[in-house]
Amino acid sequence: MISSMKLILLTFSALGLIIVAKRDRTLSLEKDGKELVRLLTSINKPAIKSFQTERGDILDCIDINKQLAFDHPLLKNHSIQLMPTTIPKWNINNNKNAKNADSVPFQQDGISCPSGTVVVKRITQEDLIQAQRLKSMGSEYSRHISLEGKNIELTGFHFAVAEYRYSVFGAKVNLSIWEPEVSPTQFSSSSMLIAQGSKKQFQSIRAGWIVYQWLNQNHSRFACTPIGLYADGFIKTGCYNILCPGFVQVSTRIPLGMLFGPVSIYDGPQYEVGIRIYKDGYTGDWWLVVYDENVGYWPNSLFTKAGLGHGASLVAYGGEVFSPVNEKSPSMGSGHFPSEGYSKAAYVNNFKVVKGSVASKPPFPDGYTGDWWLVVYDENVGYWPNSLFTKAGLGHGASLVAYGGEVFSPVNEKSPSMGSGHFPSEGYSKAAYVNNFKVVKGSVASKPPFPVKLFSSTPNCYKASLIRKRKAWYNAIFFGGPGGCI
Repeated sequence: MISSMKLILLTFSALGLIIVAKRDRTLSLEKDGKELVRLLTSINKPAIKSFQTERGDILDCIDINKQLAFDHPLLKNHSIQLMPTTIPKWNINNNKNAKNADSVPFQQDGISCPSGTVVVKRITQEDLIQAQRLKSMGSEYSRHISLEGKNIELTGFHFAVAEYRYSVFGAKVNLSIWEPEVSPTQFSSSSMLIAQGSKKQFQSIRAGWIVYQWLNQNHSRFACTPIGLYADGFIKTGCYNILCPGFVQVSTRIPLGMLFGPVSIYDGPQYEVGIRIYKDGYTGDWWLVVYDENVGYWPNSLFTKAGLGHGASLVAYGGEVFSPVNEKSPSMGSGHFPSEGYSKAAYVNNFKVVKGSVASKPPFPDGYTGDWWLVVYDENVGYWPNSLFTKAGLGHGASLVAYGGEVFSPVNEKSPSMGSGHFPSEGYSKAAYVNNFKVVKGSVASKPPFPVKLFSSTPNCYKASLIRKRKAWYNAIFFGGPGGCI
């Protein structure tokens, strides 16, 4: 029995739509070692910095401008967007009373890529061979599910999903994470699909998790790969993770195909991951967001008008399994029927879609109106109109950003505590901090270049300190002190 606490790979679809699939890119199991080496050299870009995870994966920090996406002929002169220019209005909510499990925290201790790079999982020869095996399982699959919404079976595929068939510009969902057992020739998955078009004009994006033993040399350990994004009805161009040039990675923390955990336990703790895919209202790019982090996007130039170029008409959530016709199908989700309910059956919840109005105001100074927007808890609170500012002031941007604490006391009184009242040296849970700080440079947002300048007007009473290696709290500025100054 495989331990339920083993990690699963978070899976992201990679664009197969516009890939000009050269014959020498189509890998078969009979390819000799030289061909594999040639492909690996082409796929794995030079690393500026590398890390090996506890599970054996190698993560490379590569130049953001030299990632595999730009091998795609349509992206040779593409200008990278580090952040979407709009955020969605999630105006359809079919899950008002849902129970919530624990969101799986992203943990890659000690892994931090430098500014100007992105993190990618290094591809191995085994990855190439097994990606082709997984792709071949779906090579004849031309539809997702029936128009009637009933479960169907096509050449070993089985589905149990919910559909939303209306015009949409994005969707979000929480997927509960499980670890069903599968044989080497089977897979079991859960995902969200966004699609448009029919037959050969069909285009889709999927993100979720998949359990497929052959994706790891250690067959006793489960792993996940992308379910795939396809342009030709799943017939030829479906591919997985970064093996599909076209997805532009912007995250320095979350690579495609990463490991994450723990997983849900039957009648025990439940764990889920939140995924969002939506179309930028100005650029038309389709963004992938995981753990509230912008992982990357599929540029609008990759999509056709009949496909996802102007939005989608189908969103589907749920489970999928595959088994050869001569084998009994594997478990889906927890392996138990929905009637058993929460903590026993797999689920998706918090599903919403973007419908009608594509997006709300940008969460940073509006590049079109010049207004300065205030956003709290992902909610647009309001804005300061550009007409209030002078050209020499904030009318054309800013030159200073400051984070931290401030106190005031009359000159005849000792100053009060700042933050928790403890110095930064005491660290997390004892000292106050600010983290997750980013700045907008040009028209997009990024992490501020380090080192930032630290300043304290009264260091004997208050201090500020940058701490960069404390799990989820790295790159945090701790500040504060007990006060008592006059």
